Amino acid sequence: MAVKQLSIFVENKEGKLVTITDSIAEAGIDIRAMSVADTQDFGIFRLIVTDPEKAKEALESSGCFVSITKVVGVSIPDEPGSLAKIVHILARHNINIEYMYAFITVSKKFASVVLRVEDNNKAEAILTANGIRLLEEKDIVSM
Repeated sequence: MAVKQLSIFVENKEGKLVTITDSIAEAGIDIRAMSVADTQDFGIFRLIVTDPEKAKEALESSGCFVSITKVVGVSIPDEPGSLAKIVHILARHNINIEYMYAFITVSKKFASVVLRVEDNNKAEAILTANGIRLLEEKDIVSM
């Protein structure tokens, strides 16, 4: 049930994000969520998009180094304490969160959280058992 995330290695130079965003736009793909982590010389631009395979092809055609990583996507109420609940559930089961980022859906009733963990299947099973709604690729497309 994991969601596919694009991870793009980006040199920290002027205009590099233009190439990435233009490639995705020209391929007719919508960006649903993004996160940028950087150092002085380079960054990792992480994206959740409506068509990860097509986006990967478009980016590689533009000379970008890109990989697809499976991450866990969850849908939580957009209210105080919802993220804390997820973090506590995973901590109780010794699942470390390597990184995460979130985005709010148009309805503003739910927030979507992307989690990178060591074992997606274990995290998904535990979250589902605790009543947490998982996101699927089809959910990303319909947002």
